Amino acid sequence: MTKSFYLLILILLIVSCQQVKKDYEEIDFVNNYKLKSELESSIKSDTVEPDFQSIATDFSLNGEHKIALEYWDLAFKPKLIEYTQTQFDSINNLYQVIDAEDFIIDKSKDNEIVIINESHHNASHRVFTESLLKKLFENGYTNLFLEALSNGKKKDTLLKSRKYPIVKSGYYTKNPQFGNLIRTALDIGYTIYPYETTGRVGGAQREIDQANNIFEIISENPNKKNLIHCGSGHALEGNVDFFGGLSLAGRLHKLTGIDPLTIDQVFYSEKSTIEKSNIYVNTFDFNKPSVLIDADSNPFSYENNERWIDIVIFHPMTKYINKRPNWLFENGNQNTKINISDLEIEFPIFVLAYKNGEDINTAVPIDIVEVKTKANNCHLALKKGIYTIVATNGKKSIKFEKEAK
Repeated sequence: MTKSFYLLILILLIVSCQQVKKDYEEIDFVNNYKLKSELESSIKSDTVEPDFQSIATDFSLNGEHKIALEYWDLAFKPKLIEYTQTQFDSINNLYQVIDAEDFIIDKSKDNEIVIINESHHNASHRVFTESLLKKLFENGYTNLFLEALSNGKKKDTLLKSRKYPIVKSGYYTKNPQFGNLIRTALDIGYTIYPYETTGRVGGAQREIDQANNIFEIISENPNKKNLIHCGSGHALEGNVDFFGGLSLAGRLHKLTGIDPLTIDQVFYSEKSTIEKSNIYVNTFDFNKPSVLIDADSNPFSYENNERWIDIVIFHPMTKYINKRPNWLFENGNQNTKINISDLEIEFPIFVLAYKNGEDINTAVPIDIVEVKTKANNCHLALKKGIYTIVATNGKKSIKFEKEAK
């Protein structure tokens, strides 16, 4: 080989390395999320008992599902019960496990209003609602009402035309899984409506306002079916004393004359450990969102005194893949490894993925994960496509492109 040949190879290598470095661009970036250390610091500085419920929600916004469950259990302190084999056998003999999605889609055909709730700290509930969207749309459900979207003066009036949520669209919608639910709904063709009260009220008045806001839109669109995704107790039917007698679901029934199909994801929701979880999760070891039906094919429902929800969804205990919840890699999401080993940035960092064409300074990210050190692996849940990846510690931010295959 000649010296000129080796010189050419050296030049090509240098150019190649320079090209790789050019792929990383330092940018000004508005970070809307708090690192674990920041959240933990605010907890320690609290002079009274921390609001564990709000803390759990804050961790869930950042994708920290396991920590969110732990703080939620600190807020509500589930009882540790040692179940007997006799109890397990009794329940096993009473119920059959069936696929929740198939059951709900079938039941929705005979309804005009479906109401499904969520725990605000548990993003898996949003992933499940997202999984229903396409088939519900095929069954005629074209209106989607989201409690979590800001309303009134803060309403995101450009959501429909923009086709994606921004961090100011709502509070809970900052969570990537909520953002993806909204994106999917818009792509399918849903018309999305906020319905939260525009007054600073709670209790009965909030339920009245929410029901009236939905009723007004339903009245203007009498031939369309409606899906409502709400928080916890708003899906309760019957006498709900802490809501002044009727919740959103009950008040909407009264206004429309339509008995809604109500679906619960909350009251038997996942705890931080299997030992703290309900007897049904301990009995059946669910491997996917499920419904329990009895010998007469009636679904297990939530019942508490004079209030109820028609169908209970039992979610399996979360398993972790590369330290990420396994349910993130559903609805077409690929487990995508992001190389962060050569990033020149101080750790810990957030790694956020944005869909190409969306404004990275305002959009809700497709996924987000905190990485402690350069030696840690980084995995995001992404559908096939090209993404803008942002790595940020709040002081310095770097962006680059990544293709999910």
